[in-house]
Amino acid sequence: MPIVTPSRRAHLATTLGLACAAVFAALAPQAAVAKTFVYCSEGSPENFTPALNTTGTSFDAARPVYDRLTHFSRGSTQVEPGLAESWTVSADGKVFTFKLRKNVKFHSGVGGFKPTRDFSADDVLFSFERQWKPEHPYHKVSGGKYDYFADMGLPEDLQSIEKIDPHTLRITLKRANVTMLANLAMDFASIHSAEYADFLAKQNKKEQFDQVPVGTGPFSFVTYQKDAVIRFKANKDYWAPAGEKAQVDDLVFAITPDPTARYSKLKAGECHFVIAPRPADLPEMQKDPKLQVINQPGLNIAYWAFNTQKPPFDKKEVRQAFSMAIDRAAIIKDVYLGAGQPAKNLIPPTLWSYNDKVAPLPHDATQAKALLAKAGVKTPLDVDLWYMPVQRPYNPNAKRIAEMMQADLAKIGVNAKLVTYEWGEYRKRMQQGEHLTGLLGWTGDNGDPDNFFFLHGCDAARPGGQNLSKWCNKEFDGRLEKARALSDTKERTRLYQEMQQIEADEVPDFKIAHSVVYEVMRKEVSGYKQSPFGSHQFNGVTLK
Repeated sequence: MPIVTPSRRAHLATTLGLACAAVFAALAPQAAVAKTFVYCSEGSPENFTPALNTTGTSFDAARPVYDRLTHFSRGSTQVEPGLAESWTVSADGKVFTFKLRKNVKFHSGVGGFKPTRDFSADDVLFSFERQWKPEHPYHKVSGGKYDYFADMGLPEDLQSIEKIDPHTLRITLKRANVTMLANLAMDFASIHSAEYADFLAKQNKKEQFDQVPVGTGPFSFVTYQKDAVIRFKANKDYWAPAGEKAQVDDLVFAITPDPTARYSKLKAGECHFVIAPRPADLPEMQKDPKLQVINQPGLNIAYWAFNTQKPPFDKKEVRQAFSMAIDRAAIIKDVYLGAGQPAKNLIPPTLWSYNDKVAPLPHDATQAKALLAKAGVKTPLDVDLWYMPVQRPYNPNAKRIAEMMQADLAKIGVNAKLVTYEWGEYRKRMQQGEHLTGLLGWTGDNGDPDNFFFLHGCDAARPGGQNLSKWCNKEFDGRLEKARALSDTKERTRLYQEMQQIEADEVPDFKIAHSVVYEVMRKEVSGYKQSPFGSHQFNGVTLK
């Protein structure tokens, strides 16, 4: 959006329809002097501490504020230096020594906090030990659940984290993990200010730590009006190269859950960028000269999880029957409208180690009925079918998919009750294993197949973990752990391909689709780079 001067405000209000009251009421005082980028986001964050979250919505909302030891180069899977300017890895792959960047400033003035020192190893220790050690003073704040940290096996893998000096840190693992540097570039590994934590503890305001965030990132937090708007301002002291600094003065997340409303705001000039457009709207968007439509194959999967810890889904024949009942091709045609491809493996075909030899179960209602009878299941059978209340690139309309599945299941004598909850509640209940069957999906975080396969690992099958099938297969899990310790890509590929066949044989879930990811922005936006991870990052982005 161009700078809005008083003389132009009336004209813009008429020609662009700038009527987003929540955003512009908040921005009016600085609109005349500030260049403001508005992102019409699709949902509200749970909080602003990535370590506590597992959803892209919450990660996106916190990402402007924080840095990590390593970063992914914007728009790629390449790991590059972040708050660690360099590192060495021992020959056995267990010891990582990081040289930390000097003269990095934490945000000042947020929540009344003014830092007295720069970033150091103390902040890394605080950020990781909070997730790792139950005795840490902030471990139990905001519920004390660190699902990413736990699901990736870090509580078991970490041997020590040591401060060698203020700008040298050593992480020692009990077993080698070749994914470690990429894992540290993920959102859960964001680095917080230990001094800010102490500041709040002295005021008996620890709970504010996760709601009013302080980091070293390209933007600093200003305020959050729940379910309406999040405001950030440029961090003028950001350490990164000029092209990676904030190129706008203010960044606004205008929370707009409905995709039709997001499109209307984009056309009216009320926001500059939207995600998850309705596939049906794409042809019109692509013809609009005021818009840019970008896309790339998604590093993602949409799936239907069967809770294998609950009857009748503890029987493989039942899981096979439910899979064969569903017309996957009809779903992709009706819901994805050409922006998806059938999925047979957890990882998409664009990711190395994909096993194309896996044969998916066919759509065959007659055979599905026979399998249910073989398993001793009598029909009519009542089950629940949970569907997501939000849109995601991997699943543009979960309710419609659930309705189509419901119709298919009825043909084999199964009555599926459709269930949904508010998004945060939905995710938490599914992770606890309350569902019988449920729709969800995944977008990769680090470009390594491990980041998909951990979703079926035994570590993640615990209550609260992200293995929503609650499926723990020792043959699968043993290969998962072994692959993490190997640097030989050929051997890792062999193990991962065997794991994909085990998944296909055991059917812990029904794979639906890998989607193309579409994002849409105004023509005046430049410098944005689409992420293979489905994340959204606005440093380096400017307005012509």
